[in-house]
Amino acid sequence: MTAGIRARQREQTRHALLREGRRLFATLGYGAVGLAEIVQAAGVTKGALYHHFDSKADLFRAVLGEVQEEIARRVVAAAEAQDDPWTQLTAGCQEFLTASTDPDVQQIMLVDGPAVLGWSEWRAMDEAGSARHLEDALTTLIESGRIARQPVAPLTHLLSGAMNEAALWLATSTDPADLTNTRAALLTLLESLRVRPSRR
Repeated sequence: MTAGIRARQREQTRHALLREGRRLFATLGYGAVGLAEIVQAAGVTKGALYHHFDSKADLFRAVLGEVQEEIARRVVAAAEAQDDPWTQLTAGCQEFLTASTDPDVQQIMLVDGPAVLGWSEWRAMDEAGSARHLEDALTTLIESGRIARQPVAPLTHLLSGAMNEAALWLATSTDPADLTNTRAALLTLLESLRVRPSRR
């Protein structure tokens, strides 16, 4: 067997573990999923799993990383579809909120993520993804005078926390109008930061 074939097989095994781990973590929750269940669903051995991941928590960490990268890509795509820095911010924030209401995303990213990895590691991963894009957008708007000059880190954490909390609340909602109303409330919150040009 050539090195190229072995490398492809290793990649296929890793992909299968991530895919099935994500499906099981999302539908059952981290605590209810065993390693035996994951390897059976992926069609591999426990040895193959341990070749790629140190533990169930390590596999979950990789799954969470994938989820956060997907959310970040959606946020960036929504923002980059706009021309104006202000609408880039609002579009990105709205897309984060919408993407985060996916039940699979909520279970992995918002419910199990902090519980399994601990708050500090979860926050570090969150900051490396969507929160970093939020901070960049806020920095641009502060520097251009569209938002009042202020330290950007506290504002980033406040907005990020508000959006994460809103997504968690929406996970328990049974009213389809709640997403629309939450998006409207988020827009009102963001608009309150906006500096209006003075009239002469």
